[in-house]
Amino acid sequence: MTSEGTSDDLGLANWQPEMPTVQEISKSMQNFSMPDYIVFAAMLIACGGVGVYFGFVKKSSGEDEYLVGGRNMKTFPVSLSLIASFISGISLLGTPTEIYVHGTSYLFICCAVVAVTIVLSTVYLPVFHDLKLTSTYEYLEKRFDKKLRLLGSILFSIGIMTWLPIVIYVPALAFNQVTGVNVHIVTPFVCIVCIFYTCVGGLKAVVWTDFIQTFIMFGSMLLIIIKGTADVGGLSLVIRRNLESGRLEFPTTDWSPLTRHTIWALTIGGFIHWLQISAINQNMIQRYLSLPSLQSARRALWCFNVGVVILVSMCGYAGLLIYAWYHECDPLTTKLARAKDQLLPLLVMNVLGEFPGLPGLFVAGVFSAALSSLSTGLNSMAAVVLEDFVKSFIKTPFTPKAADIFMKLTVVILGAICVALVFVVEQAGTHMLQLSISLGSITSGPTFGIFSMGILLPWINAKGALVGGVAGLSFMGWLGLSAEAAISSGKITFDTKPVTTEGCTYSFPQVENLLLSVPPDSIMDDASGDEPWALYRLSYLWYTTTGALVTICVGLIVTLVTSQDIEKLDPMLVAPFVRKYLKSSNKDVKPEELHQIKVTKLDEKVASPAVKENDKLLLETTST
Repeated sequence: MTSEGTSDDLGLANWQPEMPTVQEISKSMQNFSMPDYIVFAAMLIACGGVGVYFGFVKKSSGEDEYLVGGRNMKTFPVSLSLIASFISGISLLGTPTEIYVHGTSYLFICCAVVAVTIVLSTVYLPVFHDLKLTSTYEYLEKRFDKKLRLLGSILFSIGIMTWLPIVIYVPALAFNQVTGVNVHIVTPFVCIVCIFYTCVGGLKAVVWTDFIQTFIMFGSMLLIIIKGTADVGGLSLVIRRNLESGRLEFPTTDWSPLTRHTIWALTIGGFIHWLQISAINQNMIQRYLSLPSLQSARRALWCFNVGVVILVSMCGYAGLLIYAWYHECDPLTTKLARAKDQLLPLLVMNVLGEFPGLPGLFVAGVFSAALSSLSTGLNSMAAVVLEDFVKSFIKTPFTPKAADIFMKLTVVILGAICVALVFVVEQAGTHMLQLSISLGSITSGPTFGIFSMGILLPWINAKGALVGGVAGLSFMGWLGLSAEAAISSGKITFDTKPVTTEGCTYSFPQVENLLLSVPPDSIMDDASGDEPWALYRLSYLWYTTTGALVTICVGLIVTLVTSQDIEKLDPMLVAPFVRKYLKSSNKDVKPEELHQIKVTKLDEKVASPAVKENDKLLLETTST
């Protein structure tokens, strides 16, 4: 029997007796050595040490100190903390995968950054910073009523508790690729460290660990890019191979919202998506509010956006580098990479595996991104639970010690829940970057719609905002979950870039790659059921915009049926450029002065008679 006949009988590709198997290759690459474990452990110890310092040496002096750092944090560390919070392990591993599988179109989402920075710094940030909030959702009670505050907090809680398990799971995949250690062994161990320093150190510990982790993230990505480019043959070769495969491309100008990546989806849909994350997300706003002035917050915002564009671009180039390395032998087809988001760790072991300690640095960088996002999410959830869920419903205020214990207990419980939910995420079996955006948009779209109505449309009333928010959540919940179900079942697929296994130097089971060999239309017309409704194919980049539009449209209709007296609206609750259009009964009073008068009147209601008299004098003075 010839070797060719053996290949046909066993169903192996390019099989030769002396060829190693894919299992042998995979095993040989899992050479995470003692120096790698030391580097990885050093990162965890450093993060834990920061928590010990701010938790036991330089203790937080109260609730404000624990949640917003006493509002006197420095601009540069907060800027890096914003970058670390925004760039999770999902971005570090998911973006290179996106470029490898679908091409460079996704990177044009960075074009929306400048617009996001301008709108956030002039419209949303001044409102939140001037009100000195702790929880972003306090704004909704001031602008509308307590029901809206509760709705906004619930939407945030749902969003963060579906996002954090993905954040934890993705870097665990990287660790599994380079070490072979089971995902469910490493996940609890690493998360315990994160929960510890977030619990004991508060926001200051989170910001300073983010500061350290950002340098590790940038350093690890630079290392793999520079060394990988040099080893493969230089930048020109990377560019040429990706041009030949069609990966280096501009997004299409197709006007259809059903096309996955168009220039319009990436710039307009991407703008709304990033604006929602940056402008009204508790994770981000809590850091801006920790700065002493609006000017400091604006400087941090610009630094953050520049850093994000640089890091996303580096991740995009890493995707091009992966293809340049594996252009003749696709590791997804051969199952050398068992999951899509293990492509970058696979490249790391090929490029850095022979250098003890360097794979450990890369894994530390990926986990740094995950830990920064997890710590940020847990700290933000502690703020929301205390300020929005507890304080709003208890009559007796917490003592400082009781509040401190409650916040720390909240961090521990929510952290444990997120670790448990990793088991659920593991069953998703889809591309994590798209999954995180799609699921997040179920709540982020309606939330963005509610806040935008409050800040930009002064005639919207509480009933309109409440009904609009519920309608937006219901619609996006149905759309998002239905679309994800159709994608998971194979009824909806997306065009992928060509790959080959002709140059493989190892044997592997011949598994037909359906996405490459069968046209998407024939898959969708499979006997398993009817073709999915067209709306399910809406590009995931339009999800946040769609949720916001449904919320705002329903809110406007309900407000038209009811009414809103905008003369009673505090001008400080709307965007600066909208304030001048408000018709106030006291036209000669500036918005800031009118805000002070309203606060003084509110205090009158609860003050003693003696204090009331003093407040009346203050009111008269302020009015004058």
